[in-house]
Amino acid sequence: MQKVIIGTDHAGFEYKEAIKEMLIKEGYEVEDKGALTYEESDDYPDYIYPVALAVAEDLENRVGIVLGGSGEGEAMVANKVKEIRAAIGFSEFVVKACREHNNANILSLGERAVTKEEALKFVKLFLNTPFPGDQRHVRRIEKIKKLEDKLFK
Repeated sequence: MQKVIIGTDHAGFEYKEAIKEMLIKEGYEVEDKGALTYEESDDYPDYIYPVALAVAEDLENRVGIVLGGSGEGEAMVANKVKEIRAAIGFSEFVVKACREHNNANILSLGERAVTKEEALKFVKLFLNTPFPGDQRHVRRIEKIKKLEDKLFK
């Protein structure tokens, strides 16, 4: 079972707490990078970047869940870290495809964009959908890695 690294600012705090509770009940090891308390003036990069770094340290055994108001900015921050492929979850199709086609290792969710029930469902789907390793998808991921090598010198 993979370790789940989770983080958010105030805009995703309620969902983060619910997701964390669900994951712990299901036996996942969860590392919470914050926010640890609700602070309306906090900034998502302060929490999302540490999540992405922690996932990148052990890509085989860690995945991330990041949250915010829309999930957009959070995915942008996470994707600044080499070998992170953060995807915004807004439907079951997208969550499943981001794992099966892109081997996404961080799921970004927007508390203002999906219901809490959808968020919980999307997290379960993300964690339970394996990357099948189809050659065409592996080829595409390798191309992303080559781009990263150019950008992250």
